[in-house]
Amino acid sequence: MLRLVPDFAFVAGSLVEQPVIGVDDAGRICAPVESAPLRRLAGRLLLPGFVNAHSHAFQRVLRGRTELRGEGNESDDFWSWRERMYQAATALSPEQLYAVSRQTFLEMALAGVTTVGEFHYVQHQADGTPYDDVSLLAKTVIQAARDVGLRIVLLRVGYARAGHQVAPNPRQRRFIDPDVEVFLSRVEALRRSVADPLVSVGLAPHSVRAVPKEWLRRIVEARLPGPLHMHVAEQPAELRASLAETGRRPIELLADVGVLGPNFTGVHAIHLEANEVALLGQSRSMVCACPTTERNLGDGIVRADELMTAGVEFSLGSDSHAHIDLLDEAKQLEGHLRLLRLSRAVLFPKQVDGARESELGRVLLRSLTVAGARSLGVDTGALTVGQPADFVTLDVNHHTMVGAPKEALLTAAVLGASSAAIRDVAVQGRFIVEEGRHALSEQSAAAYSKVVDTLR
Repeated sequence: MLRLVPDFAFVAGSLVEQPVIGVDDAGRICAPVESAPLRRLAGRLLLPGFVNAHSHAFQRVLRGRTELRGEGNESDDFWSWRERMYQAATALSPEQLYAVSRQTFLEMALAGVTTVGEFHYVQHQADGTPYDDVSLLAKTVIQAARDVGLRIVLLRVGYARAGHQVAPNPRQRRFIDPDVEVFLSRVEALRRSVADPLVSVGLAPHSVRAVPKEWLRRIVEARLPGPLHMHVAEQPAELRASLAETGRRPIELLADVGVLGPNFTGVHAIHLEANEVALLGQSRSMVCACPTTERNLGDGIVRADELMTAGVEFSLGSDSHAHIDLLDEAKQLEGHLRLLRLSRAVLFPKQVDGARESELGRVLLRSLTVAGARSLGVDTGALTVGQPADFVTLDVNHHTMVGAPKEALLTAAVLGASSAAIRDVAVQGRFIVEEGRHALSEQSAAAYSKVVDTLR
């Protein structure tokens, strides 16, 4: 048992000054018990832990390596970046994948992330041969997250092909399952192997490029439990390919086969027509925006304001890990829309959670917490009695927050604070970051650096 007393906390949908928050022996929020030890978090703002709803951990090795043009590389876009990403995916051994993933997850922890949705598609050996344990690499990534202390939802990816009428790409051999039944059986085998309550498994047909309509129909028929995530409408070329193969745009196709629904999250969902936005809203589907990656790859801007108007909730992800800072993802989500709409406070609704008046910080915090938790199907996101004690604290005296008035503290934190203001991070009541430090930082950095050296 433990009692936490921060200067401020966002609990039960409200900012409260000097609350007393109980944490029971199971690591869940409870009513405070007078006899429990007291931990004073002076000068801290305590928030629900951030949920990173879309991650490709291995892509951390690409940081700084793809920002160039030169002879033989006169143009650079998503597709040229993808080929360099495939090179990295082909090169990593299981041990190297562990080191890279651990470093990625550690950076997330330092940035306030308590839960990650890992969109995992590197499954096999470099030549496409399955390991003796077909889930070896998925388990490797899971272990890396748990060693850091994160809660993880392993979104096991289904990958069937390079694309409609596209020749096989040898660099995709590590991703591909021979048929949909094998894919489904491997998801179920992985799910059955999981015994850790902080680990769960979901489905992720990669995209309409990589998975044909017949796979999608069968995945829907299988009705496997858990969240279902899918890359969708990230690039105009994807739209053209979908129309050529099926006569339908990606969201229209997913609606036709029954993929859309409350457990579905479309990742990116940038290039949408009005009817597709409506389909997402009517089905209570979600969207995960990844602004850093979408900007880095030149993908485009998620129209989160249109989605919100249609009733679509949006979560956030750091995706390719060009930068890992979930507070910055929230800033960019709003900031990109300001540039697009030539207006300010674009994601400012009349009501949030039934509140009479709202503030922009509440909207963006929801995308970082409650919406991310719903997207991944985990019981986190709000500091209410019975929920896991997953939380992050920020130093209100940090130079990026100092002087923020109480009435604007939440918005100042979400839109103004640097992740350097994050001091403590706890998952299921266990502190994994204290005073801005993680116990594995030096060890992880050294192991990661060795891996990067071999890729040069």
